[in-house]
Amino acid sequence: MKIAMMGSGGVGGYFGGRLAAKDYDVSFIARGAHLAAMRTLGLKIQSSVAPLHIDPVRVTDDPATIGPVDVVIVSVKLWDTEEAARQIKPLIGRDTAVISLQNGVDAETILAGMLGQRHVMGGIAQIGTKIARPGVIEHVGTMQRLVFGELDGTRSHRAEALLGACLASGITAEISPDIVKTIWQKFVFLVGMSSVTTLIRKPIGPIRKDPDCRALLLGVMREVVAVGRKQGVALDADFADQQVTFADGLPETMTTSMHHDFERGNRLELPWLAGTVVRFGRELGIDTPYCAAVLGGLKLYADGRPAA
Repeated sequence: MKIAMMGSGGVGGYFGGRLAAKDYDVSFIARGAHLAAMRTLGLKIQSSVAPLHIDPVRVTDDPATIGPVDVVIVSVKLWDTEEAARQIKPLIGRDTAVISLQNGVDAETILAGMLGQRHVMGGIAQIGTKIARPGVIEHVGTMQRLVFGELDGTRSHRAEALLGACLASGITAEISPDIVKTIWQKFVFLVGMSSVTTLIRKPIGPIRKDPDCRALLLGVMREVVAVGRKQGVALDADFADQQVTFADGLPETMTTSMHHDFERGNRLELPWLAGTVVRFGRELGIDTPYCAAVLGGLKLYADGRPAA
């Protein structure tokens, strides 16, 4: 199986690294200091699950040099989705699957519009990772799970092949019979977690212990569930409450990529997370005061800090 990781940060670097360590033909697409470090020092994953170091690693900033692959895994930031779709066109063969592991609920529509519906599968990643320094991925906690599937719910040969590769590489993985619902389930959790950790500037531990912060987390998640159900997604009515209970079992130090980006002065995915919930709420006639407060509280930071 030939795999291309479009985006080699915390998510793409981790899962691509696991697959490459089992000798699957994995090519990483990266840029900047991360690209340079991977070329000279390889890719290192710091993890309590199974640390590893791959050297040499197949990495490039030009997808056209790779050629057609079986699977493209997209894990770039949400604002880069259209540009990523343009860049990966040379990777697309007749049966190539393109799977987004991004954070929002719009990526599949964008990718299908640019690459063709038949190539696009849905997917989610559940993991806490970050680039500790160029060429080094830090995995927080023990969760490292992929769920993917065809958008029409069929169980395809290409999904089965990727599942086999993931399981052989020590990745917890499964095929979802309703990947759209699965994506929305992650969206509920991620919008809640990204909103509160970034707005409060704390990891989940102190947030879940404080009753007011906990109420904020629950309120945000309930609004995401409400807009999803209104759009026809089969989310349980009490799914937000379930997710807050799930958050009680996470490591106290777990936070989100948006919180990391905020602390580093980077651009935020806010418009595609809480911002999307506010937009959907307006379109559907649903009040979203919690998400609107998050959007208002963080909007002036959404483009990051200007360079000194």
